[in-house]
Amino acid sequence: MTTVLYITAHPNDASTSYSMAVGKEFIEAYKQNHPNDQVVHIDLYKESIPHIDADVFSGWGKLQSGQAFDNLSETEKAKVGRLNELVNQFVEADKYVFVTPLWNFSFPPIMKAYIDSVSVAGKTFKYTDQGPQGLLPNKKALHIQARGGVYSEGPAANLEMGHRYLSVIMSFFGITDFKGLFVEGHNQFQDRAQEIKEKAIQQAKEMAKDF
Repeated sequence: MTTVLYITAHPNDASTSYSMAVGKEFIEAYKQNHPNDQVVHIDLYKESIPHIDADVFSGWGKLQSGQAFDNLSETEKAKVGRLNELVNQFVEADKYVFVTPLWNFSFPPIMKAYIDSVSVAGKTFKYTDQGPQGLLPNKKALHIQARGGVYSEGPAANLEMGHRYLSVIMSFFGITDFKGLFVEGHNQFQDRAQEIKEKAIQQAKEMAKDF
């Protein structure tokens, strides 16, 4: 069975968020076109996504020194164990859909914490004599991103770092089939906001057919 991770990073829902609205339409269309696939929704604002902190480093250090998992403190166990669950879930999936807004030229910090949790040597990539090598070939990913202004062209194009970051990370993992679907300009051109949203939704439904 093909498994799709639908990873959303927005505190609001589809009723107020443009990225979530387009993401919802995409995933519903995907389910209709791929009824036998499993879709797992990871709402990063509701899930436990540990940050890599002193407890995590301490726990990892104990494990690397040969100590058993049971020797970790309860806090270390909870954080290290959860991080392991997240990366295993990511590795076992076949497709990924990331949904984020563009905040301060990037994405919400919770998405960075999630990417950190799945960037694990030996699972999503490995080190070789020729440099790092991705371990997730033959998978695909999509980033649905809402941008209040226009960042696909013009002077603002070089300011966008959220999609570019995900593109680098996906390539690092060996995922070369990575696309973007952008809802942009709805704040800059408020009189066309609904039109921009509807156009993105139609594009999302089309993309869902072949994703």
